[in-house]
Amino acid sequence: MNSTRVEWFVSAPRPNVFRALLDARSVRTWMVPDGMTSRIHEFDPRVGGRFRISLTYDVPTAAGETSARTDTFHGTFVRLVSDAEVVQNVEFETDNPSLSGEMTITYSLIAEPGGTRVIARHDNLPPGLSPEDNELGFRMSLAKLATLAEQAGSPKV
Repeated sequence: MNSTRVEWFVSAPRPNVFRALLDARSVRTWMVPDGMTSRIHEFDPRVGGRFRISLTYDVPTAAGETSARTDTFHGTFVRLVSDAEVVQNVEFETDNPSLSGEMTITYSLIAEPGGTRVIARHDNLPPGLSPEDNELGFRMSLAKLATLAEQAGSPKV
């Protein structure tokens, strides 16, 4: 089973990070690698709730897995532990058999002095998804999550 594990420190309390994981507007902002834009089609953040998200490449010549420039995926929220954990089952919408199959994504939030350590784990990556590319894209996304959660706790000027 292919998997990736990425850790990121966020200078914000766990409730800020947890909210950003479950708020559709926040997800649209952070859960997108550089060079792509995000569209949320469906987002119901409760156990058993569904979500569907499309990521579109900014460059017209980039190839998507669902359509010409777009990767779309859908899934369900499997487990939610307030301010501590989010578990999702995720599947790409594609005709490519090497990218088919259900993945599990787990976000664990650990309180540390000065903020929160986010441990993000993708399990059961399909064989056509490079673990290195998956990790790179996820690092980009977690950097955006950190910025968003840190700004949520900043005093308004």
